[in-house]
Amino acid sequence: MTAYEAVRIRLDPTPRQERMLMSHAGAARFAYNLMLTHVTRQLSLGERPDWTMYAMRRWWNEWKQEIAPWWRQNSKEAYNSAFEWLSLALKNWSDSRKGRRCGRPVGWPRYKSKRTSIPRFAYTTGSFGLIDGDPKALRLPRIGRVHCMENAARLVRGRRIVRMTVTRRAGAWYAALTVERDTHRRTTPCARRGYPVGVDLGVKTLATLSDGTVFPNPHAYARSQRKLRRAQQTLSRRERGSNRWGRSLDRVRRVHMRITGQRADHVGKLTAWLAATYPSISIEDLNVQGMTHNHRLAKHVLDADFAEFRRQLEYKTARTGARLHVIDRWYPSSKTCHRCGTVKAKLPLSERVYHCDKCGLTVDRDLNAAINIMVAGSAPETLNARGGDVRRPGSPEATQTPVKREPSRRANAVRLGAAPGNRGM
Repeated sequence: MTAYEAVRIRLDPTPRQERMLMSHAGAARFAYNLMLTHVTRQLSLGERPDWTMYAMRRWWNEWKQEIAPWWRQNSKEAYNSAFEWLSLALKNWSDSRKGRRCGRPVGWPRYKSKRTSIPRFAYTTGSFGLIDGDPKALRLPRIGRVHCMENAARLVRGRRIVRMTVTRRAGAWYAALTVERDTHRRTTPCARRGYPVGVDLGVKTLATLSDGTVFPNPHAYARSQRKLRRAQQTLSRRERGSNRWGRSLDRVRRVHMRITGQRADHVGKLTAWLAATYPSISIEDLNVQGMTHNHRLAKHVLDADFAEFRRQLEYKTARTGARLHVIDRWYPSSKTCHRCGTVKAKLPLSERVYHCDKCGLTVDRDLNAAINIMVAGSAPETLNARGGDVRRPGSPEATQTPVKREPSRRANAVRLGAAPGNRGM
């Protein structure tokens, strides 16, 4: 079985190549808007439109010589990628209306603007990809050899490239290579520490581990707010649509791109280190959307990027063979004493040190929560089963169907918490 992963490489095109890249992106935008107009016209006339990608290709091949006689200046893949994206957008809109798509409702596709849309196009067929004997370059049909900022061959590692998406962001061009990855091959974990760990995510410190290791939060957005504010003020003073407005908009986008890069670098390195160091990792199922309802913390919660942390940890632990346990979001990890198991009724965010009124324990709040998360992740599966039927030891079939947040009221149930009765787990 094969899976796919993306490798993004920054390109270093010449001025001529940059004009050709913009021409390809403009052709993709033209084809997208043209086909969207065609589908809208069919609906207005009461016809039944066929908005599959292959139907769009057939219509384009029939009328392209009359509508766009200049189409040969760009690769045919630029037009085909636009049809693919529009077909997917229309399918998502249709599935959302019919209730076959989860999440928020999807609206009707909008036209792509020359000034505000992101220039992009893709290659799926043809002689694109690496160049033999030239590791820092990529071959793009109709454009030629384009120099790269880094060693593309080292990042691809000999894997087959099935797709290349070229995008312009904040004035720079990037090539995202979709490569095949064998799921049966797993990288051997370093396993420098042979014990499980619990990870408590927070705003003040990004991650606190149950063994006492603390990773600070870089606060990438908060640290760049002054620079971003000045760039946005300059943009607001420019006449919209002018050349100076375009340069100021690129400056704002570069600041956002730097913030995104700093955040992604920190989260990527931390999750890679965790997946390669510990054989078993436990985290919480955080309700990030609910946490953003607190307007005093919403900016910092989104800046920490908890959802991306969990997403990367899921696939990186699958690569290294480590186990990932996701604890129920309603488990009171911060309010529970990891020594005696006492649960506090209230624990405001201002209390950064946990004081247990029963056993007298005084410990850092985040460290206490991380230890509880680690213990909860080591508990038997029957106490936290929410994904499917539970199979008891010695039974060939499932003997219990779990219910979401089902309370444990059996006499032999294990208590979640590092109480003395749990030391034998």
